[in-house]
Amino acid sequence: MTPDPHHGLVVHDWAVVPLPGTDFDPLPHRLLHEEPVARVRLPYGEGHAWLVTRYEDVKLIAADPRMSRALTVGRPLPSTTPHTLAPAGGVGRADPPEHTRLRKLVAPAFGRRRVAALREHTARRAERAARDLLESGPPADVAERYVGPLSAAVVAELLGVPAADLDRVQAWRAGLLSHDTTADAGEAVKKEIAGYFADLARHRAEHPADDLISELAAARAAGGVSTAELVSLAVMLTLNGLDAVRNIVSTMVYVLLTHPEQTAKLRAEPAGLPRAVDELLRYIPQRNGVGLPRIATADLEVGGVTIRAGEAVHVFYPAANRDPAVFPDPDRLDLTREGAPHLAFGHGAHYCAGAQLARMEAEVMLGTLLAALPGLALAVPPERIAWRTGTVNRGPQALPVTW
Repeated sequence: MTPDPHHGLVVHDWAVVPLPGTDFDPLPHRLLHEEPVARVRLPYGEGHAWLVTRYEDVKLIAADPRMSRALTVGRPLPSTTPHTLAPAGGVGRADPPEHTRLRKLVAPAFGRRRVAALREHTARRAERAARDLLESGPPADVAERYVGPLSAAVVAELLGVPAADLDRVQAWRAGLLSHDTTADAGEAVKKEIAGYFADLARHRAEHPADDLISELAAARAAGGVSTAELVSLAVMLTLNGLDAVRNIVSTMVYVLLTHPEQTAKLRAEPAGLPRAVDELLRYIPQRNGVGLPRIATADLEVGGVTIRAGEAVHVFYPAANRDPAVFPDPDRLDLTREGAPHLAFGHGAHYCAGAQLARMEAEVMLGTLLAALPGLALAVPPERIAWRTGTVNRGPQALPVTW
């Protein structure tokens, strides 16, 4: 810890080391209780940033129009990774009205008709995948043989990515989300994946189908979106679909299997699955470190602290989801919990566009697995599960189960 000469506050060094299971990062957990608006130094980037951890403060920052994502472009800001995941000019680094325009382009992809169709297709695939597990017999790696392929199939169908291309896209996904990828290597991966989606959009413009890339290609032809914006939207949805969903649903299975009494109640009352999924989303710390910061465009008061114009601010949604002022006994899993909504999908303008799709995938995958394999259990003790290291999103490397 070092003093911050501009604010007279202690600067906390946040190493952001990989953690197993659902272990919570000790620094943001402590700051939530002791210093909910704090100065931190991250592994990469220059200078210090604010870290906001309390539920109401996080919501305030995430929804305040004075907090800009566009102003992060071209600045070596404090970061968890050596390269910036979100491309400049993309939806993740846009402010209204540009951000509003881009979000409207993808909104139909997550409408009721599309999500209902995807739920039906996902349910059929999940049932087939569960039957395959039963036929091949235990043990089985449920992360790689069940959750991973199902989440990949959903994002491929949504976007219109041919199944034959998924291995390439998965390799790019791994490179972009690795903490070990250098800035130059990250830019090279972005260039490759941008070229791929630009080519796919050109193909879909000539051979349209019922998928998002076809819709975006038509919007580009009408002047509603640029190629760079199209690519940014495709990359954002691909990363979330292939990596975030795979990791969070696999971790959900792990949590259920390490809380057998609560899981038994859920089996007995399957109608409670949507509520259980929301509690799992609240409870599980989904990522290592923080994502893209925001830049204050004016001085503002947050939690009794003045954040000055031009300063970088990170919010940490997993800590907000453990705020005892909002969630009673917040560090305990309670699959019947009711009350305030969690912030696992963010808040404000940058709330995850695919939140309902991700919920649907979790509900279908978990519901099908629990129904098909009533004796489902971990095949090894919990402490022997290997967890991913050096990546943005947390999750098991493998999740061996038996039944």
